[in-house]
Amino acid sequence: MTIEQISRLTGHRSSIYTLVQGDSPREFLSGGGDGWVVRWDLEHTTEAQVLAKVEGNIFSLLYVPEKQLLLAGNMYGGLHWISIGEGRDLRNIAHHKNGIYDIRYVDDHIYTAGGDGKLTKWQPEVMRPIETFALTTESIRSLTYNAARQEWAVGASDHAIYLLDNHLQIKKSIRNAHDNSVFSVRYSPDGKYLLSGGRDAHLKVWDVASDFELVKSQPAHWFTLNDIAYHPEGHLFATASRDKTIKIWAADTFKLLKVIDTARHGCHVNSVNKLLWTSHKNQLISCSDDRTIMVWDVA
Repeated sequence: MTIEQISRLTGHRSSIYTLVQGDSPREFLSGGGDGWVVRWDLEHTTEAQVLAKVEGNIFSLLYVPEKQLLLAGNMYGGLHWISIGEGRDLRNIAHHKNGIYDIRYVDDHIYTAGGDGKLTKWQPEVMRPIETFALTTESIRSLTYNAARQEWAVGASDHAIYLLDNHLQIKKSIRNAHDNSVFSVRYSPDGKYLLSGGRDAHLKVWDVASDFELVKSQPAHWFTLNDIAYHPEGHLFATASRDKTIKIWAADTFKLLKVIDTARHGCHVNSVNKLLWTSHKNQLISCSDDRTIMVWDVA
């Protein structure tokens, strides 16, 4: 495996916390501590565009291309609704407390994960919450959805992973799934496994068909594992960490294949917060507390 840094993108004035896909595989959006949402084109990386400016750190983003709708969750629990087509802010709703850490779009509804331990389902046409469920007294950090099982997995700061049905009712709770906050949960593309990582720096693999039996647990990084992202073809996945590294893993064996670090690859010099593995030339994108975005070719 060879790793090449394609681009190092600058422009944000503070830490960058989140990345999402744009209108096409070559476009993506970033959000950070400066309150900016920036649109980037992987073919023209010098032509970045600031789409929105919001109050406070942006911890999460969601873009719904068919609706030309952008949502940004900030550090205060505010949810900003932005029309990309019209180029204007639609609404800012102070809903959660202590931040919105993840936003998902499933079956024409929007779901937000709050620092108040609540999961909220929204109706996008009217920009209003439909239902709010209190799962825990601590932060909800990550959401992932298994369409085949119509099932949510939720990672929380109370060390637990919650499995929910389509009505957001708890099917199962994995207590003490990690020794500390669960920062990232991801279903494998085939839906057979649930991967999780968190402040304890461990990567854990849960067998979905065996009622989430733990099949693999290993120390993956030196410090917090912030994010997990799968290759578009599903045969690899990457992890990002506060230890300033990105690691590439085999999806079938969960074996470590490559470490992307500062000394050998010019990786980030601060915490790597989020990953996006785009289908545009299968390039991997990372963002960091060092205010930069890096684009990687993993061959």
